[in-house]
Order: sequence, then C-alpha cells, then structure tokens
Amino acid sequence: MRGHGISVARGAGGFALIAAIFVILVLAALAMFAVRIGVTQQQTADFALLNARAQLAADSGIEFGINQALVHGSCPAAATTLNPGAAGLKGFAVVVTCSVTNHQIGAAPPTTYHAYALTSVAQLGTYGTSGYVARTATRTVNDAP
Repeated sequence: MRGHGISVARGAGGFALIAAIFVILVLAALAMFAVRIGVTQQQTADFALLNARAQLAADSGIEFGINQALVHGSCPAAATTLNPGAAGLKGFAVVVTCSVTNHQIGAAPPTTYHAYALTSVAQLGTYGTSGYVARTATRTVNDAP
C-alpha cells in the first residue's frame, strides 16, 4: 500500500520554506518595532518628569529670591547657588540672581519703593548628555504700597 500524502511537483518543495522564513522575518520586524515604540514612550515619560522637576526647582529659586527681597528687604548675593533638599529636587543646582531698582511715586515727600528682577536657573546633569535638563524662571516683584 502506498501512502496517500500530498504529492509535490518536482522543484516546488522549497516554496514552503521560503514562505515560512518570510513570515518569521515579518514577525521579528513587528516585534522590534513594538519594543522600539515601548522604549520611546518610556523615554518620553521620563523626560517629561525631569522637565517638570527642573521647572519646580527653578520656581523654588524664585520663591527664595522673593523671600529675600520682600521679607529681608535686599537682593540675594550676586549669584546665590541653592541645593534643594526636597526629595524630588535633589541633585539640582539652582542659581538665583537679583537686581533692584528704586522708584519714587507721589509728590513731596515722595514714596520710595523697590522693584526686584529675579532670575532662577535650575540644572541637573552634564550638558550634552541624555540626563541633562535646565529650566529658567524670571519674576519681577516690588514692595510698593
């Protein structure tokens, strides 16, 4: 008794192998694409969080400058470097600069008030590396009545 298998024409035996290799290559390419998309999404989320932390660090420097200006009545030193200790801001270097101008309003005797221009730059990491981030915040406040 002979087997009742499928007969294959001479020269057509390797077609199934080529089709299988093609399917495997297509599936491998799809898998690599899916992994690449996942990694890119994770990096985007990480960078967004790092940017938010940098902005908060810069804003904390502005608040420090406002406190020095309005509560203590003077600008911080030429450039004050802060190292925040809050859990989300550790590692940032925050440089706060301030300039003050005097203004007089009203008739004799005029009332003098001060305008403080504050700039805060928060940085983390080394420039040119993937972990580097920097944000700048500026505010102008005054002690006018």
